[in-house]
Amino acid sequence: MDSRIERSRLLYERIAFDGDSSGLQIAERELDGVEADLALARGRLAHGRFLRDGQEDPQELALFDRAAELYEALDDSRGAAEALLWIGIFHQLVRHDDDAAMPALHQSRELAERAGDQLTLSYALRHLGIAEHRAGRLDTAREHLEESTRLRREVEFLPGVAANLVGLSYIAAAQGRRDDAMTAAAEASRIAESTGALAIARQAEEAQTCI
Repeated sequence: MDSRIERSRLLYERIAFDGDSSGLQIAERELDGVEADLALARGRLAHGRFLRDGQEDPQELALFDRAAELYEALDDSRGAAEALLWIGIFHQLVRHDDDAAMPALHQSRELAERAGDQLTLSYALRHLGIAEHRAGRLDTAREHLEESTRLRREVEFLPGVAANLVGLSYIAAAQGRRDDAMTAAAEASRIAESTGALAIARQAEEAQTCI
């Protein structure tokens, strides 16, 4: 059982049996945190179903919005950064709307930097890079993805490194840097295969074929 839920049960007993309600406000805030965490987790699973089925889950965005609202009220920059990231990802990947995604991604980046959350920051930069790539701003896209990759290497998120290298290979190819493109795709393939990231391995193989 989540310790925050257990504390709320104990607080109820203190109110009911001892008449002591001094911890009520703290317990309510903790349960808001539980609700935020649960909404975020359910939203991620909804996004997973989208990746599997290709169909938008009508609850996905509402779950991320609720998580962001609660984290903001709790002044939880780390949680808000992650919830805003997923709002941006939803608009970008599910609805193919980079214009709607960009504000949430920029806010996520700022909050993740403030909270020192390198993993969430790496995701925000990745998806900002994707938007810049689609808009044809290749230099900026490259900067975002390279910084995201550096952060992912630091936290040893190797499947994420491989995913970024696939993106960097396409950017390099679009800039006429074919040798760099092939090097990035080959490294992406090696990392993906060594970490069991089979979906990324397939993307890397496709990149090597297309470049």
